[in-house]
Amino acid sequence: MPALLVPLTIALLRLDWRHLHDYARRPMLVAVATVWLLGVSPLIVWLAVRGMPLPPALAQALVLTTASSPVMMCATICLIVGLDAALAVVLAVVTTALVPLTLPALSLSLLGLDLGIELGTFMARLSWLVGIPFAVALVARKAIGLERLARSARPLDAVAVISLVIFAIAIMDGITAAVLARPGAVVGTLVAAFAANLALQLVGTLAFWRLGPRRALTIGLMTGNCNMGIILVALADKADFDMVMFFALGQLPMYILPAVLSPLYRRTVRRDPTSAHREGG
Repeated sequence: MPALLVPLTIALLRLDWRHLHDYARRPMLVAVATVWLLGVSPLIVWLAVRGMPLPPALAQALVLTTASSPVMMCATICLIVGLDAALAVVLAVVTTALVPLTLPALSLSLLGLDLGIELGTFMARLSWLVGIPFAVALVARKAIGLERLARSARPLDAVAVISLVIFAIAIMDGITAAVLARPGAVVGTLVAAFAANLALQLVGTLAFWRLGPRRALTIGLMTGNCNMGIILVALADKADFDMVMFFALGQLPMYILPAVLSPLYRRTVRRDPTSAHREGG
């Protein structure tokens, strides 16, 4: 749990929240993208998996993952490959703040997923998992000051990286044994993780293509890369091992695909006449 809370808190500390004000002038864009990320995309996945002969745990994991908020690192990836980092920051903050309300309602009420946990308990766990980082970040930004936080960027990033390594080691617990005992299931889960990430990026990009390639690719990136950690911690001991295995193996496409697709991102952005690499422009 600390390995999840620490990097999320640091990400909120390091993000430039001024972008929230910039995009306040475009509330409809943020609202539509938020509804897509937290509501429409998980419904699409739910409809898709109903027609597939998937193991129940894998189907549940796919829906839950898509119903979660995008990972904060999407903003960093956008900066590296030239996508709309300002939009990514705004959507990451807004969806992370709302996910304790939307994810339990979708997964347990609307989609009828039986996770062995009550709706109120699931919502409460998600609320404090998201609320603690937001509260700490707000207090720390005021108490420490933005200038001192900026000077501490490298140490903060180092702590975040260490926490992510600890999280990665912890979430991979049992995967080696699963590879030896059920190699077919592990390979199938890994293929599903890569396929789902790519498919969701493609669908998200096409859904918002009218906004221009740069914004469309940004929303597509966020559609395919969602925060599985908060789901896992919120479920605690209620998560089936096969579901945990998907969350663990799902980290691989999140880190590999941006590097593989970066030439495509850059090439497409260069051809976008509306971008000119303007953040939030």
